Amino acid sequence: MSAALLPLFVAVPLMMAALLVIVGDRRVVHAVGLLGTMITAVGAAVLLILEFRSGGAIAHGISSWPFGIAIPFVADMFTALMLVVTGLLTIVCSWFAIASGRAANVYFAPLVLVLTAGVNGALLTADLFNLFVFIEVMLLPSYGLFVLAARHKGTLQQVAGARLYVTLNLLTSTVFLIGVGFIYGTAGTVNLAELAGLATTDPTVAISGAVCLFALAIKASVVPVHGWLAAAYPATSPAITALFSGLHTKVAIYGIYRIYAVVFDGDSRWLWIGVTLFCLTMVIGVLGAVGEKTTRSILAFHMISQIGYILLGVALFTFAGLTAGIFYLLHHMIVKASLFLSTGAVEVRYGTGEIGKLSGIAKREPVIAVAFFIAALSLAGLPPFSGFVAKFTLILASVEAGQIAAVVVMLLVSLVTLLSMLKIWNGVFWGDSKSSEKTSTSNADDDAPAASPADGDLPEASPSGTAAASTSGRKQSVAEPASVAQSSGGVATKEAPTASATRADPETRASSATAVAERPRIGMALAGPAVFTAATTLGLGLGAELLLGLSATAAEGLLDTTAYVQAVMGS
Repeated sequence: MSAALLPLFVAVPLMMAALLVIVGDRRVVHAVGLLGTMITAVGAAVLLILEFRSGGAIAHGISSWPFGIAIPFVADMFTALMLVVTGLLTIVCSWFAIASGRAANVYFAPLVLVLTAGVNGALLTADLFNLFVFIEVMLLPSYGLFVLAARHKGTLQQVAGARLYVTLNLLTSTVFLIGVGFIYGTAGTVNLAELAGLATTDPTVAISGAVCLFALAIKASVVPVHGWLAAAYPATSPAITALFSGLHTKVAIYGIYRIYAVVFDGDSRWLWIGVTLFCLTMVIGVLGAVGEKTTRSILAFHMISQIGYILLGVALFTFAGLTAGIFYLLHHMIVKASLFLSTGAVEVRYGTGEIGKLSGIAKREPVIAVAFFIAALSLAGLPPFSGFVAKFTLILASVEAGQIAAVVVMLLVSLVTLLSMLKIWNGVFWGDSKSSEKTSTSNADDDAPAASPADGDLPEASPSGTAAASTSGRKQSVAEPASVAQSSGGVATKEAPTASATRADPETRASSATAVAERPRIGMALAGPAVFTAATTLGLGLGAELLLGLSATAAEGLLDTTAYVQAVMGS
């Protein structure tokens, strides 16, 4: 691929976003425009991977301005891998949003496309100030998507979560901009190629760079600046939670890898700080999940914990460590999205994600249960899934680097992670189907954004998305939706009782109600994203050699940044 085409990763999504705003409320056009743009971007990123199979990098200065003035766009194997996976996750999360009704708003597709432009720009830029700019381009549509999660009346949890999300990210951006200003004041440039290795010889540049790394650590949710994620992410809709989990923190992690590799040249003097902080992140994140009572809160804390694993790779800064860290990063993006999408499908259709309010979902929804089970085992690091390969290679890299304490932490945290996944499995998917009137009605405030009428297009649904009262006025429980039937797209619809059913004896009516209750309510349109990502983690586990090879090439580019720097200098 020509280096001159790199800016199109940013320009095309922005132009499509503007076009979709102009065409107005045409849902089919919006869906085709969004998915078509993302599929094209993923295809282009795959071509980049093929180009970098033997290493190397390409770069382009916007508008052919001379070096130092032009905005530099640069790509190598690490960049290409991130472009592919972030693009795939945007596709599956948009698919989920369309199936659940979250994409019905006229601004959803344009906001996602602007978010994509920001993500792509942040991954491609070789300039710290422009990294700040593209992070802001990511954040502005994210604020809008957060608000769109509650289209009618937001609950207190949603308002508090949105306020925390906006405030924290504004703080992060301010700290990062201060760090960029310090670097420019001390080094006279913010171009990564000109800053290469400078932090190893100039303490002022090292301190300035540390400020930037601290800001990215906040955004990545590293202990002790981690609590915001666990409070903010569950406060929006499942579709947006899954989308943000695969994009925002991962761009911050990418920035930490890139800056430490280029500016600090992997300086070994400071690696012990990273090992300590990232091990604490593993432990505190997994322990935070122990007391949580909703699926998304548990998964959010585990997301924090797994970020510690990912960043341990850069803290080791060996070839094996970087390879394992990059593989872990890509695996985690897919698996965490799968977990959010599978539990999100349950939340959308049944109106709650609280442990104990539902049980026995596996009997009624075997497809979504299998998808969750596969992703959960992968997250815990069991074979033959990609999580096993990720943790095993990271453990080997830690042993090679002499970090035995980190190995012990990883093994213990993996055990607690497995127990937490079993907690969700036993509390939501396993056991007998739960019959409780409370299940139908009590979640109207806590989880309304995940199951508003638009999500399931339920003409007569309560705010929690579960079945409303039957014709006799009696509340139906989740396990007894006698008036709910399954349509072709997985959407529950109201059925009026027939005269024969009304005249039937009580035993016949009970049998009929049981048969209806056993029908799946989550159709393949809604379950498909979780199934696809779960199958991907299985495929990555069975065929791990391919992704490990690509990760190794990316790791070589971080250990030796010569090709990256020369490409930028010649742009």
